[in-house]
Amino acid sequence: MTDDMALMRWLRRAIVSLALAVAFATASLPASAKAPEKPSESARISDFTLANGLEIVVIPDHRAPVVTHMIWYKAGSADEAAGKSGIAHFFEHLMFKGTKNHPSGEFSQKVAEIGGQENAFTSYDYTAFYQQVAPSALETMMRYEADRMRNLTLTDAVIGPERDVILEERRMRIDNNPGAVLDEEVNATLYQNSPYRYPVIGWRQEIEKLNRADAVAFYDHFYEPNNAVVVVAGDVDADTVRKYAEETYGKVPRGTDLPPRIRPQEPQQDTRRTVTLNDPRVTVPSFSKKWVVPSYGSAEPGVAESLDLLAEILGGGVRSRLYQDLIVEKGIAASAGAYYRGTAIDPSSFGVYASPLGGAKLADVEKAADAEIARIVKDGVSQEELAKAKKRFVRGMIFARDNQAGMARLYGSALTTGETVKDVEEWPNRIEAVTADQVKEAAKYLDPARSVTGYLLPPEQEVN
Repeated sequence: MTDDMALMRWLRRAIVSLALAVAFATASLPASAKAPEKPSESARISDFTLANGLEIVVIPDHRAPVVTHMIWYKAGSADEAAGKSGIAHFFEHLMFKGTKNHPSGEFSQKVAEIGGQENAFTSYDYTAFYQQVAPSALETMMRYEADRMRNLTLTDAVIGPERDVILEERRMRIDNNPGAVLDEEVNATLYQNSPYRYPVIGWRQEIEKLNRADAVAFYDHFYEPNNAVVVVAGDVDADTVRKYAEETYGKVPRGTDLPPRIRPQEPQQDTRRTVTLNDPRVTVPSFSKKWVVPSYGSAEPGVAESLDLLAEILGGGVRSRLYQDLIVEKGIAASAGAYYRGTAIDPSSFGVYASPLGGAKLADVEKAADAEIARIVKDGVSQEELAKAKKRFVRGMIFARDNQAGMARLYGSALTTGETVKDVEEWPNRIEAVTADQVKEAAKYLDPARSVTGYLLPPEQEVN
């Protein structure tokens, strides 16, 4: 599956909630319910690297006999060669085929037999594979993953049918969804030079030409232990994980060291652009507006954190400005929100969106959303508003901390986009340190003169 925008928004929220939970849990609970000031040795997160360059992160959580095992490769759609869009996602599929040691389907059958779950996803900067199983099966999962890291059997008989599967997936997920079609076109317009402009699933005409040689070249270049991170979260301890990792992943030879992930960068953007799609499948019009903004991987200290809080204040939930103004007070919008795709290596995107309610006009909804942005640019945010926004980040703390897969995603996404375990641990303090002036400064990135607006409309309807 591709890592679409909905998943990215979920991941960002999960990451912030989880990170803040670590720092603010004891401050948010009644004194009688506060956790110990220092975690036990068994609860501490461990990070070590094998001799072949594979980084391992262990996140103990002994509340249930379950473990999440994830392997993240530092290879996503933004790392693809020109004309080969979709190869990263295509290869995600191919990793489920057979190897020299295990026939196709055996790995998945083994996971199913023990009542486990598995899946994978591809994004711009990484591809990840995971299993949730009983702790007793962890070594087996590692052995299978280590095997397919280098021993895949890639034949034309495998490549052709799986390419057809990808094309059908594109038809279902993109071509049959007007919102997805528009979002694809908006991204292609938003990024003028960055590889983030290409869809993760790939352009149809390029998917159709992907072949065995492309797959083998991608595999040999990126799928090496020194280009991957393994995250294990759950009912485990670091010593056991290290032992299993040495006996499985540790046997895979180190690959060629890859050069830094330096990609084409965006030029200065000086134009306001619009992308409009009229489609008979659309019954309720909507708009989205995006800007290129710094990401956690490219921003100066404090900027990405400020953008995260700006997204929360502007459109992060029912207490946000967009929700309160457009939905509660004016009653002109059926939906409204904002998001920031901060987990990225290169400059990424910030977006707002809304759709009208009843007889309200889309143009009036867009104008009201623009006015909220302009207010923050002009007047900033109050200390009280900022403090409440920070607290709202913690609201999902309990549920987020109960999700060990979320913890694994937190560390995997951070470590594959240029951050470190220390960066994740220090994140809560950086969020807490954001000032109202920094949020106001971050709002200046939302300049209408360099935005891209996407309009999704019923047939023959104009924006009015």
